Amino acid sequence: METILEQQRRYHEEKERLMDVMAKEMLTKKSTLRDQINSDHRTRAMQDRYMEVSGNLRDLYDDKDGLRKEELNAISGPNEFAEFYNRLKQIKEFHRKHPNEICVPMSVEFEELLKARENPSEEAQNLVEFTDEEGYGRYLDLHDCYLKYINLKASEKLDYITYLSIFDQLFDIPKERKNAEYKRYLEMLLEYLQDYTDRVKPLQDQNELFGKIQNEFEKKWENGTFPGWPKETSSALTHAGAHLDLSAFSSWEDPRRASPEAIQHQRKVPGVTRHLPVCQKSQVKGHQAEQRHLTHENVQRKQARTGEEREEEEEEQISESESEDEENEIIYNPKNLPLGWDGKPIPYWLYKLHGLNINYNCEICGNYTYRGPKAFQRHFAEWRHAHGMRCLGIPNTAHFANVTQIEDAVSLWAKLKLQKASERWQPDTEEEYEDSSGNVVNKKTYEDLKRQGLL
Repeated sequence: METILEQQRRYHEEKERLMDVMAKEMLTKKSTLRDQINSDHRTRAMQDRYMEVSGNLRDLYDDKDGLRKEELNAISGPNEFAEFYNRLKQIKEFHRKHPNEICVPMSVEFEELLKARENPSEEAQNLVEFTDEEGYGRYLDLHDCYLKYINLKASEKLDYITYLSIFDQLFDIPKERKNAEYKRYLEMLLEYLQDYTDRVKPLQDQNELFGKIQNEFEKKWENGTFPGWPKETSSALTHAGAHLDLSAFSSWEDPRRASPEAIQHQRKVPGVTRHLPVCQKSQVKGHQAEQRHLTHENVQRKQARTGEEREEEEEEQISESESEDEENEIIYNPKNLPLGWDGKPIPYWLYKLHGLNINYNCEICGNYTYRGPKAFQRHFAEWRHAHGMRCLGIPNTAHFANVTQIEDAVSLWAKLKLQKASERWQPDTEEEYEDSSGNVVNKKTYEDLKRQGLL
């Protein structure tokens, strides 16, 4: 049995590992919308687990049952060595009774999570359920809400595309039509948008969002500035008493069954319980403007195409998703062959033909390795080799072709300098003069004879 301190240590380790995995998950580049949604859901699951572990750790530190304090007193008291050997004896006794007990380290679980992210299975690629119309979070599917809307009493008949454009404009609907059936329609619409947001953006805090929406709604309601519900001016009806809003009841028997508190609440705040979801829905819609626009375009495109064209488009989308998966796959290249123009390894026979299996090392280039004789010969005229020669103070001339060692280049440069010095014209020995007798002598001999007065 684990001690309290060991449980705390394990929870701390689990929190650190969860934080590390979440950081790596969020830093991983996502190429498609599917990858982004799946990554957000994995991060959300790890966040929930992190909060659960933090709660357990907090309960252990609170020590309401006093077990942690007892354990600390036991290991820090005067008999700490006796307590240590007693626990060691218990551990040995446990392993003696359970010799085949296997303890899996926590690191193994998180390594499996990283491997599953790099090589996801078919189930891991479809973490969230979407309808075919939603396209895995790309579009909205409001067909059920649309059917509910057009079946409302006294509702105008409109097509689905028009509904997508005006489903949030609730202030255009007269108050007389906002009855109990209309409330159920709003609840259905809000429930779908909340569920859709949870599936597409699981990391978004909807409770915080709806809290702000409710505060904004209450302010507008008190000021009478909420769209579609202006504040009534004072009149004789105001002094006689406000109208009782009974639209929330579906039949004449409902008010009789309702409690006096419910009727009193309807009298005090008419329409608030009915139209708070309206404000929430409109705000949620604002966070889904992109999906709404794409849905509008997608429906228009589908309606303008025939059945065959729609089938071809679906097949193209499937092939595109498969090609994206192929591009994201790790290329199998066990022989470490160079990649061609298509991003795939070149054939092995071509690799051998160009001698790319032969590596040439150049010390002057900083021990850079060149593949194949062609690249090796070409590199002597390139910037890397020229820079290395310039750092050595040696000109990069044809004399140093095929020289790759620094020592060889320096010794060759010294030999070339001696050779050039010996070939240089020496005026003392090579410049010729003619004396008075017509004899030809060099400059040095002529100067000696001249000083001696023998000319």
